[in-house]
Amino acid sequence: MLQEDIHAAIDHGSETERVDYKDSFDPGAQADWLEIIKDIVALANSGGGAIIFAIDDDGTTNGFDCAPLFAIDPADVTNKVFKYTGQQFSGFDFLKIAKGSHTLFAIWVYGVSNLLVFSKPGTYDVGGGKQKTAFSAGTVYFRHGAKSEPGNSDDLRWFLERRIEEIRKSWLDGIVKVVEAPAGSHVQIVTSTPGAEVPSSVRLVSDPSAPAYYQVPIDQTHPFRQKDVVAEVNAALKGAKAIKPFHVLCVRHAHNIDNEPTFCYRQKFASARYSQAFVNWIIEQYNADTSFFESAKAKADEIRRSAAASSS
Repeated sequence: MLQEDIHAAIDHGSETERVDYKDSFDPGAQADWLEIIKDIVALANSGGGAIIFAIDDDGTTNGFDCAPLFAIDPADVTNKVFKYTGQQFSGFDFLKIAKGSHTLFAIWVYGVSNLLVFSKPGTYDVGGGKQKTAFSAGTVYFRHGAKSEPGNSDDLRWFLERRIEEIRKSWLDGIVKVVEAPAGSHVQIVTSTPGAEVPSSVRLVSDPSAPAYYQVPIDQTHPFRQKDVVAEVNAALKGAKAIKPFHVLCVRHAHNIDNEPTFCYRQKFASARYSQAFVNWIIEQYNADTSFFESAKAKADEIRRSAAASSS
């Protein structure tokens, strides 16, 4: 769905409340970074969306070289958002997208359950001793059409209504699971009182015939973000192969990983989390076939082309 959504955003042809085009970006320019941070925060508060680079406001690709952008460490984005909001936000993915003969860079931003509020002003020098303010301290930004702007009472009301609806759906989903449970199923409530028996631990495996369990908290069963998966795999391979987030992205799409609960836990308001079983599986696949990542990229490209053909 992520690939389909991002291509739909590229092909839309104009900016919207969920799509922002950037004709260029200089990673060394403070002004460019502050404007990007503002857009990321606005999209997150507005439920998510995409920032796509090397596209003009009218939706046409302009030939801007995105190569330097692929070298950006996602941790740098998280650190910059933290600097101005005081919150560790990592709910985004970097994407490499092919459009015709052009290679585009995109940031897919996920919605948040708690508003991101700027705690420090973002100002930069525009020359002549003058400064421009991208955002002010104490402001909450949302998307208003094609612009990222300070929120108003309608934005805050919409955000609260959306959050309440998400919680309501979560409760109803839990009720449905109990009602539709097969005959003989049991619901167990475990207390944490002193001396209480500790429930048996569970282990995630890749055996499709084994039952899948989620152990609370998710931080223990699915402790890794995508960048953490990259680090774990690289550490395990010890230089035999150096992978990047793009390699993991291709594996996810080629093997439908995000719909495999043993490997992936999908969150509504944050980026997906991955299990140790997923890391182990990647390592096993590479050890069995050293062309595993190249094959995954080819398969992911084939899936994307097939999806584009069926939608045209």
